[in-house]
Amino acid sequence: MSDPLHLDGKVFGAVGHDHDGDVGAETRFSYHEEGDGVIWARYEGGAVRLGHLTGRRTGSQLDFRYAHIDSSGDTAAGHCRARLEILDDGRLRSHESWAWDSRDGTGTSTVEEVRNA
Repeated sequence: MSDPLHLDGKVFGAVGHDHDGDVGAETRFSYHEEGDGVIWARYEGGAVRLGHLTGRRTGSQLDFRYAHIDSSGDTAAGHCRARLEILDDGRLRSHESWAWDSRDGTGTSTVEEVRNA
């Protein structure tokens, strides 16, 4: 039986975010996952020129660090913890709580799996 929360090959887009964050509606996250729960993603779009995250998934819980360069050329980094849920249509939604390491600020974001991205 396959794991419905496995992230490998899935693309996510933001559907809700705080103003202290750089992620917006145009940002897309392309995820990968190894069998033992190691996750990583490349993300870009909107205010984010290029970003990467790396961490772990344990069941429905994600714990990762992220770093990116924004459209102004500034770098930023932080830490995020998230909870995955399966939507009625089978797509995944991630409820994220994050904090900057490189500047002041904390917040929440919601991203959902985008099909045919």
